[in-house]
Amino acid sequence: MLSPDQIRQYTDVRGGAALIDRHHRGRIVARGNDRKSFLQALLTNDVMALGPGSGCYAALLTPLGRMVTDMRVFELGDATLLEMPHAVKDALVARLDQLIFSEDVQLGDLTDALGCVSVQGPLAAAAVGHALGDRSGGGPGDLAGDLANWPAFHHRRVDLDQEPGILARVDEFGLPGFLILAPPSRLPALAAAISAAGAIVPDAEVVETLRIESGTPMFLVDMTDDTIPLEAGIEAQAISSTKGCYPGQEVIVRIRDRGHGRIVRKLVGLAIDGDIEPSPGDTLQVDGKDVGHVTSAAHSPALGKPIALGYVHRDHIAPGSRVTVAHGDAGLSAAVTALPFVGG
Repeated sequence: MLSPDQIRQYTDVRGGAALIDRHHRGRIVARGNDRKSFLQALLTNDVMALGPGSGCYAALLTPLGRMVTDMRVFELGDATLLEMPHAVKDALVARLDQLIFSEDVQLGDLTDALGCVSVQGPLAAAAVGHALGDRSGGGPGDLAGDLANWPAFHHRRVDLDQEPGILARVDEFGLPGFLILAPPSRLPALAAAISAAGAIVPDAEVVETLRIESGTPMFLVDMTDDTIPLEAGIEAQAISSTKGCYPGQEVIVRIRDRGHGRIVRKLVGLAIDGDIEPSPGDTLQVDGKDVGHVTSAAHSPALGKPIALGYVHRDHIAPGSRVTVAHGDAGLSAAVTALPFVGG
């Protein structure tokens, strides 16, 4: 459960803006004339449809439809930037490199060269606009108004004291927000300017609570290398139904079209009765039979109760279905709940 100070942080983020360090993310750049067609043949979303300044959410799958990783894709015009969990970055670079044969594609690791901060909340555009306005050729107010109208994944290069950076619209937690990618030497000054514009720096527990309330699954936490994207509910954002072949497509199509979307398990929200917060890994049961497990949990200030994300057998995924969380010696009663728990 969040402390009183963390509750204040939570309230400030919901009504204002948060500055969040995203150093733990990995960043890979693909260059060369064949980079988009190369990625198009591998990723679940339509990379070829991306023009300069646009992007998408995507995944890389095994031939059996299991996830290798999820990622954000940003088409810069002269290169394509991939942003993913840091823990899979090295393996992903090696995997992609092995798949390059005669294509004009060069891969680079920009993780150390580009740091990243996230600014999230209803006042994120104003905070970023005031911090970057004088670097973008217009006044702070002009940039803030422009940013508020950016679509998801829209981005552009910005000059940060004569060093290049990238500003991208990326909403987290169901809130409007932005990523700023910049040389690490520029991040302290940027963070100070964004904080001076009103953004707070919330504790990690607050950030995790916001993520769970929004129902956003995290790779290596709520999704693993055994997860099919349809199980995690990310298909609408991550998978194009009109693009050409990619590894795992046959499995996805078979489930979606011939199987009418029926999967063995599904990631759902769980609203917990009482005040005890479950733990990741806790078993979910119905009539004493194991039907799933918890992946993430928090105490929601908005709902005033513990909540969790977890996988449940398809027979019990309907909102309102009751399950029991086996938490140590306790049995916590919970209701399956539609996601998100809390809207933006």
